[in-house]
Amino acid sequence: MSKKTHQIVSPWAEQLGDPLAHDIATVLHRMGGSAHQDMVINCVAAMRRQRGESVTQDLKARIIEVFERYRDFFVRPFGEGSMRWAIAPDALHAL
Repeated sequence: MSKKTHQIVSPWAEQLGDPLAHDIATVLHRMGGSAHQDMVINCVAAMRRQRGESVTQDLKARIIEVFERYRDFFVRPFGEGSMRWAIAPDALHAL
C-alpha cells in the first residue's frame, strides 16, 4: 500500500494543521456545516473509537480549545454564548 492511502486528505488540509481540527471539520461538514458543541464532541469521540484511538477525559476541553484556536475556520453562527459551531462560510465555500 502506498503512503497516500494512510494519510487523511481533506479539502481543508492546508488550513488546519491539527488532526483534532480535521476531525472536528469532518464532523461539521458531514452534519451540513454546523452542529451543537456536544454533538461534535460525541461524534469526534466515536470517530476516534472507530479508528482504535483512545478517547481521553480531556477530549471535550481539547475540542473547545481547537474551536477557539481556529476562529477563522470555526464560528458560532448564533453569536458568542451559543453552543452551536459551524465551519466559517468562507471556508465552507472554498470546499
